[in-house]
Amino acid sequence: MNQISPLAYVHPEAKLGKDNIIGPFCYIDRNTVIGDGNNLQNSVTINYGARIGNGNEILAGASISTKPQDLKFVGEDTLCEIGDNNSIRENVTISRGTASKGVTIVGSNNLLMENMHIAHDCVIGSNVIIGNSTKFAGEVIVDDFAIVSAAVLCHQFCRIGGYVMVQGGSRFSQDIPPYVIVGKDPVRFAGINLVGLRRRGFSNELIDLIHNAYRLLYSKGLMAEGIQEIRNNLQVTKEIQYIIDFVESSKRGIVR
Repeated sequence: MNQISPLAYVHPEAKLGKDNIIGPFCYIDRNTVIGDGNNLQNSVTINYGARIGNGNEILAGASISTKPQDLKFVGEDTLCEIGDNNSIRENVTISRGTASKGVTIVGSNNLLMENMHIAHDCVIGSNVIIGNSTKFAGEVIVDDFAIVSAAVLCHQFCRIGGYVMVQGGSRFSQDIPPYVIVGKDPVRFAGINLVGLRRRGFSNELIDLIHNAYRLLYSKGLMAEGIQEIRNNLQVTKEIQYIIDFVESSKRGIVR
């Protein structure tokens, strides 16, 4: 049975699963679907187009599936999909999609800290940590297990690779390849995310292989030459192939 505060508003067309807690002053709009076992604390807004999974904790002031902050948006019917077991902290805002992709996606088991923003058509993976007041512009992609610290500003269309650590206060407009630390001003490559990789069970041999891949990649003036050096000199495991595919598919270029 759902526990819905008498001070909350739930649109009669909203679809709720079971065992949800809807706190006082929450607002749940029409064309919304909420799964099972979610805990919406006070003053949470679930806007039109939200699709929320199971076991999420959404804290005070958060607003999910907000109208995109994009002048090209003209009211098209779009979605915002949230997975399972996320912790969405105070005053987080997540916009729904636009005609560009039609949906904003947030995976599962993420921690989205206070006052951060995910804009329209972003795709956030799973097991991601995003720090306080960080802002993602439209159509940003964040791969699984990335950690983005506080007060980071990410330009639209950028991609952040898996297992990275982005230092607090960074600003960037290029892609961040997997397994690395980036930071400073202007933002640049600052080494392999050694601690993060060890915590995720990467062996010393694999970490050394990743380190050598980036040594070769950044040793050349052209990324294509660096990629060829990797292919010629290193064992191409799935992790190395991930780096190669990421760099070769990058449209904005990677941080140097």
